[in-house]
Parts: sequence; C-alpha cells; structure tokens
Amino acid sequence: MKKVLVVSSANMDFVQRMHRVPQRGETVTESMDYAYVPGGKGANSAVAFARLGTDCVFCTCLGDDENGRVLRTLYEKEGIDTSHIAVSRTAPTGLASILVEEDGSNRIIVYPGANSVISDENIRAAFDVKPDAVYVQLEIPDRAVLFASALAHERGIPFIVDAGPARADFPLEKLAGVCIFSPNETETKVFTGIAPDDESSRLAAASALYQMVRPEYVVLKLGGAGCYLFDGARGVTLPTYPVKVRDTTAAGDTFTAALVRFYLDGEPMERAVRLANCAASVAVSRPGASASIPTLEETLAFAREHGV
Repeated sequence: MKKVLVVSSANMDFVQRMHRVPQRGETVTESMDYAYVPGGKGANSAVAFARLGTDCVFCTCLGDDENGRVLRTLYEKEGIDTSHIAVSRTAPTGLASILVEEDGSNRIIVYPGANSVISDENIRAAFDVKPDAVYVQLEIPDRAVLFASALAHERGIPFIVDAGPARADFPLEKLAGVCIFSPNETETKVFTGIAPDDESSRLAAASALYQMVRPEYVVLKLGGAGCYLFDGARGVTLPTYPVKVRDTTAAGDTFTAALVRFYLDGEPMERAVRLANCAASVAVSRPGASASIPTLEETLAFAREHGV
C-alpha cells in the first residue's frame, strides 16, 4: 500500500442548503437543511485517500477546541494517521461557510484559523513517515506550501499540488519538483488569465502553467466537462460521466486524490485520470463534502459500469 503525506487544511464546515442564494440586502426563509460537517480541502483529500485504499498521513493544525477534537476523532475513524496533526493554543479550528444551491453549485467562505499557523517544524517532522508522495493545496500559508515543496524535492519524493484556492500572488515559480499540478477552471483563469472553455484555450492555459511550474503533468479540472491532461507536448480532454449532480463541494478534492492514488499504483496517466473522473462523478451525486467521497470499491464499480 502506498503512503501519501497530505500537508494541508482542516475545517469544520457550516453547510447551508438553499433553493437560491439571496441577493444583496435580501433576507430569505429557507425550507432546506443545514449542518455542521467535517471539511477543508486537505481533510477532504485525506479522507479520499483513506477510502481509496491509500495509507494516508495528515499534517495539519487544529485549534484546542471542540471542533478540533471532533475532527480528529472523525479522521481516526476513517483510518487516517493523525500523529502529525498539531494543536494551536491560540487559533481556533478553521471554519468554512458553504452555500449550496438546489442545482448543486456552491459558494464557499473560509476562515483559516489554525490552518494559518501550521509550522515548518510540524511539516519537517511529518516527512519522517517516509511517504511515497506529498500532496498539498493552497489553503495553508504560502511559506508552508513552499517549505513542503523544498523538502520533497530535496528527498526525491513526488510532489502533487491541487492548486486551490487560487491566489494570483502565489509564487508558482518557486515550487520545486512538482509531479502533478492540478487547478480547476477558476484557478486556471486566476493563474493564467485564460478561461479553459475549449480545446485551444485549454492547451494555451495548460502550456502557460507548464512553463510556470515545470511539472510532469498539468491536469485542469473542468467541472462537468471533465478534465484536460497535458504532459508538456500533448493535451487531451477526458470527459466526465453523466450523473445527477447533488453537491460539488468535494468533487475537486476527490478527483485529485483519486488521480494520485491510481497514478502511484502504476496506472498509465490517462487511465488514472479516467478513474479519477469516476470517483468525482460518484462524489457529486451525493450530498455533503467528506460524506460524499466514495470508497475504492464504489469507484471501481462505477468505472466498470461505464467501461473504464
């Protein structure tokens, strides 16, 4: 079993389901539901790795509060190694407010809290687990992402960047030894100024990112259109699969974790992407963030049903 070190964020999510988002100055009374559920891009990915049969070590920072204690317990129940989760005595556990409309589209506001104070010492110690790959997102400070990148490069460990949430001022050129760089449509436009709406614009955007980051692969997540795989010479759009969309909150996190899992397992990159599309398709057909993430068995069953 391959081991992945996830260096990223953990939040408690306040999910509010509604028929539509209120307009400015408008108050609406909603008949749909709300809930507090585990979330955060890093945590969603860690859960995805664990459910997909990967040995996952999670390096993050929680607050010394009830949300933090609840989240740690939930991670342990998923089989995630929590021995490198730090606890801040001064910052609260991160919180995300998620508005989910009836069609499954979402808007998210994140309050980083303890995610902002993850330390280099905590990250360095986590590398002692000798991972087969290191996986980061941009929901932690730039310095933490770059520190993890430098350590992975120094030790020859594949480094994967799930490039969200996008920040136009993030120094992409300082990333070292990136294996897979994977932004979504919005993030791609923020980084390159190009909206990946068709084959020519996808090629242009992926080429620009390839020049900035110099990864082995650029994988653009395109929502309902699937994804675009680029290896520096050739690009191809790989479509997703038809499902009734209920909630897209964890789709990108699920996709990239599944992609890494199958890539590390030795699958050819194009097939790994197709299998990742299967995992994401299952996820969007269910409500919730981490609750929507499929197991390996569910992903492979969906893949067989769709001839993958």
